Amino acid sequence: MPLANLRGRIAWIFDQENFDVDQIVGVKNIKITDVAALAKLAMQAYDPDFAAAVRPGDVIVGGGNFGYGHPHYPPLRALRHLGIAGVIAESFSPGFWRGEISMGTMLAACPGVLGIVRRWDEIELDWTAGEVRNLASGAARPIEPLAAADHLMLETGGLVPYLKRDRVASRA
Repeated sequence: MPLANLRGRIAWIFDQENFDVDQIVGVKNIKITDVAALAKLAMQAYDPDFAAAVRPGDVIVGGGNFGYGHPHYPPLRALRHLGIAGVIAESFSPGFWRGEISMGTMLAACPGVLGIVRRWDEIELDWTAGEVRNLASGAARPIEPLAAADHLMLETGGLVPYLKRDRVASRA
């Protein structure tokens, strides 16, 4: 089954290499478990009005090795709570990729994406065509194909639903 395309605005661009996502909520806040409290803290160091400006379906764009460091879940939980639908980056840290795919976060590696986008551009991640398109400029870049297991995890909403689906299917 094909994944649903992502279409939304670019809420933020982290263009540096090796971005540590803990910075999204601040390292001192990483142990907060209340997702609403985390969402209030999200992006405060970058744009204090971020939470008010973001809309459901918006995406984050990142540079190379996005998610570098310890793969903590709170920063992306906070962004998803605000409506961020996924992350498109030049490349991802392997630990971040595995952890967030397992959480059901839509991720796409798209070398060259930083060269075709600006903040608030509307883009579409077209899984079937295998590309990211900037809907304002028409520029596009191919995404790296998903591994079959990653596709299935995203399709079912993460690792837990994926495993439950396989368990139910094996009993049938």
